[in-house]
Amino acid sequence: MALKSPLSADNAVPLIELRDVTCGYGDRIILEQVNLVVPRGKVLALIGTSGGGKTTVLRLLGRQIRPIKGQVLFDGLDIAPLNLTDLYAVRRRMGTLFQFGALFTDLSVFENVAFPLREHTKLPEAMIRDLVLMKLNAVGLRGARDLMPSEISGGMARRVALARAIALDPDLVLYDEPFAGLDPISLGVAARLIRDLNDALGLTSIIVSHDLHETFAIADEVAMIANGRVVAQGAPDELRRSEDPLVRQFVGAEPEGPVHFHQPAMPVMDDFGLGARA
Repeated sequence: MALKSPLSADNAVPLIELRDVTCGYGDRIILEQVNLVVPRGKVLALIGTSGGGKTTVLRLLGRQIRPIKGQVLFDGLDIAPLNLTDLYAVRRRMGTLFQFGALFTDLSVFENVAFPLREHTKLPEAMIRDLVLMKLNAVGLRGARDLMPSEISGGMARRVALARAIALDPDLVLYDEPFAGLDPISLGVAARLIRDLNDALGLTSIIVSHDLHETFAIADEVAMIANGRVVAQGAPDELRRSEDPLVRQFVGAEPEGPVHFHQPAMPVMDDFGLGARA
């Protein structure tokens, strides 16, 4: 049975909340005192420069990593201290669409979508079959059920991965660069599916993406992460109108601004040993 927090019946409680979260890898701090709220039923886009901590947020939500400080709340429940049994129960309420789909290459389209149902439920095969076909139909690929991943396009593979992500009827779906490498038509189809499925199934969705045009078109809110913090959050139009130099540079794709081309480094003369020879 999926783990529910005592607060889960209260729709006023955000599904996701980060409270004063600091985390990193080893001695390297990636996020510092981050606060983020994701209301139920909404699509939140996480944007920001590469290496800024967007995917780290997804890893925190799946508890692949733990915060050094602060709380990561799912449905009012702090997931950091959970034991494995309770953690797996929480994870069953989450679906993930990995970058480039990450389908099992030796399993058919049908078997890929059936995998989480067989792993996490004891449903009879007849019911699993019906559920898989329903999920594939929702993404327009019921007719591709017997094909192998090598026999479908990249855009189709992304849709199969989406069907797998919603197989267990999760409350939350995490999308890690869902539009990367897609042609314009496949990209538009994927974006529309994310929005439509979120609304039809009552999901909450978090999208990490650099494709601002499609992401802004389907997101209810956008949060920009930079320099280890959430520097802006609001409706897409609010970020478009922002006067913050960092937000303006990123949203406007401007080459000059607070984000510099060169990483901080010691003076060139010193680095090449020219200063000592002078």
